Amino acid sequence: MFQFQHINYLYTLALLPLLVVLFMSGVYWRKRKLQKLGNEQLMSGQIQGYIAGRSTFKFILLTIAFFLITVGWANLRMGDKTEKAERKGVDVVIALDVSKSMLAKDIQPDRLTRAKQLIMRLTDKMKNDRVALIVFAGKSYMQVPLTIDYSSLKMILQNVSPDIVPAQGTVISEAINMGVESFARNERKYKSLIVISDGEDHDEQAIEAAQKAADEGVIIHTVGVGSPQGSTLYDPETQSLKLDENGSPVVSKLNEDALRAVSRSGRGTYSLLQNTEEVSDKLNTALESMEQKNLGSLMYTDFTSYFQYFLFAGFLALIIEWLLPGATKKVKTKIDESVA
Repeated sequence: MFQFQHINYLYTLALLPLLVVLFMSGVYWRKRKLQKLGNEQLMSGQIQGYIAGRSTFKFILLTIAFFLITVGWANLRMGDKTEKAERKGVDVVIALDVSKSMLAKDIQPDRLTRAKQLIMRLTDKMKNDRVALIVFAGKSYMQVPLTIDYSSLKMILQNVSPDIVPAQGTVISEAINMGVESFARNERKYKSLIVISDGEDHDEQAIEAAQKAADEGVIIHTVGVGSPQGSTLYDPETQSLKLDENGSPVVSKLNEDALRAVSRSGRGTYSLLQNTEEVSDKLNTALESMEQKNLGSLMYTDFTSYFQYFLFAGFLALIIEWLLPGATKKVKTKIDESVA
């Protein structure tokens, strides 16, 4: 059975009627111009290299080339072989801290950027797991519900910043509760929550929320971003140093104890984000070691593509059109007096 791999590219063919209209308008305009100069047929004969119908033929060649190249671009193909493959995986919710303290530069380029890089690398390693994204600071917001569309998650992740959460703070408990609500309530396994934060200004309810989540079968892993020594903070708009009420520079420090306590209560692991590859490997190994649920079957089909034939024919039409000489607009200086 034939099908197009990129069928949305065929929408480009909607330009064909417009091109035809523009060409017909040009023909009509040229005809009116010649009629103003005299007999149309006689005046056309005075144009060097003029051959009746050649411009129309060249346009038809261009139209055919446009059609063939567009069809080739969409990649017409035919399925040759179909197989069934069982999909198994777990549901993973990633809760990302986007409080302003995540802009600290004690790890380069800053905490938030490194956390994003970790999520990108982790999703690169995932195969069949469904993944969701929550951002939190003083409040939590669901950005991406559980999905296997990793590309869409990455695209949304690129635009994540502290500005999207107006309430500041690090309320991990709310992020945990929202993550738990994202999972299927009738399952007591196959569920994992990954909290990525600097743990600063954490709320005391986080441990209690982690324990309740673990009782419902959610394994919680935490990742600490930053350094225990901390770093001064700068206002992202003014680039000026942030000061406390006493006029002293504000120093943001990683709270590893709080994050370790959450992971212990959630029966998961804690990781300090120093090497992105190592942490992503550790998390991926933990996810793969969990009991996997059956997510249904996928159909894999081997295809034979035919785009090259359309592209070859399209470029051949372009070459023929280019080789055909067109008429010049230079009119002979002497016109037969009998014609005049």
